Amino acid sequence: MLQTSKSIIRLKFINNNINFIRKCSYSTTVAPTTSTATTAKSSEKLTSFSKKLADGPSLADFINDNTEEMSLEEALEIAEPTIPHSTTTTTKQKGRLPEWLRMKIPSGDNFKKIKGDLRELKLNTVCEEAKCPNISDCWGGGEHQTATATIMLMGDQCTRGCRFCSVKTSRKPKPLDPNEPENSAEAIYRWGLDYVVITSVDRDDLPDSGAEHFADTVRRLKGKNGKILIECLTGDFKGNLDNVATVALSGLDVYAHNIETVEALTDYVRDRRAKYRQSLAVLEHAKKVKPTLLTKSSIMLGLGETDEEVLQALKDLRAIDVDAVTLGQYMRPTRRHMKVHEYVHPDKFKYWEEVGNQLGFKYVASGPLVRSSYKAGEFYLSSILKKRKNEESTITN
Repeated sequence: MLQTSKSIIRLKFINNNINFIRKCSYSTTVAPTTSTATTAKSSEKLTSFSKKLADGPSLADFINDNTEEMSLEEALEIAEPTIPHSTTTTTKQKGRLPEWLRMKIPSGDNFKKIKGDLRELKLNTVCEEAKCPNISDCWGGGEHQTATATIMLMGDQCTRGCRFCSVKTSRKPKPLDPNEPENSAEAIYRWGLDYVVITSVDRDDLPDSGAEHFADTVRRLKGKNGKILIECLTGDFKGNLDNVATVALSGLDVYAHNIETVEALTDYVRDRRAKYRQSLAVLEHAKKVKPTLLTKSSIMLGLGETDEEVLQALKDLRAIDVDAVTLGQYMRPTRRHMKVHEYVHPDKFKYWEEVGNQLGFKYVASGPLVRSSYKAGEFYLSSILKKRKNEESTITN
């Protein structure tokens, strides 16, 4: 009963500012028993509540499938107060984005072609669902003139409800499309890419959380183009390491899974089923079952984290030999989502890039508009993988 009461209190305070949540110390008292019948009835109600809490997304009752349009002021609104002991540069906005966060309007032939192919084959991308600010650069070709799109498998409805994510949430998403692995492989093959990112919504409703569906897509794509380099950005599969291994051994080249934020903010930012240590275990196991895999993770800044917490998160990733990390600015997608706590200056992102390199990451992408599926990172990782394959070929010959 004590644990359940704590859960109730936590739900009541979930929308309060993060500083209050950190300082708050919960205490729970049990009301005196008036009768055996009353006690039994109360226990039954609490047990029923606990079951409902365990069965569904933590935010499913608060997030529906229809996102609401925000005013510019709401989009830029900063949660108050910001964390007093944070050393991160904070920029308070009133109707204007900082210059470094302004984006280009999506356009270009590559952009139109990719969008047309996606609609024709009825595919989803995280680029659209998560409202990624880099969609113009990635789909349009960008600096390296190689169009990139992150295909999102298993539909557009997620069984989890993270407070930062704009992907739709549902307790019972639509059944998997059996043609999706083949359609996804065909679309990617048409684009003629040499590097692609495949991700998915969380599907806790499926026995294997969709691991085999993921693996099937990779195998089909490799069958069409054996030279293509594939990065899979997966969920945590509820901590089931056998499912992690299914994807890790499917033929992919980069295994990515995001810790999203620092450990202290994980329960506040992510769905309650997503655990910081569980995410680390996923990354560690992927490399364990296939040591040649590159592993990768991502961290959002501007959520109220401290410099000490970010540094510890980076050290935690290196301790399990994660190869690449990206750091980017959290931006509020709708008014239903948590507010931004700070707009982090580009100089601070540059600082974290230097720290990451000093810690020994093979690649660090750190900037306000950087996202986990980041084009520059894909270009660099592609170079690493090609160099490694050439070295292996030389040794064999």
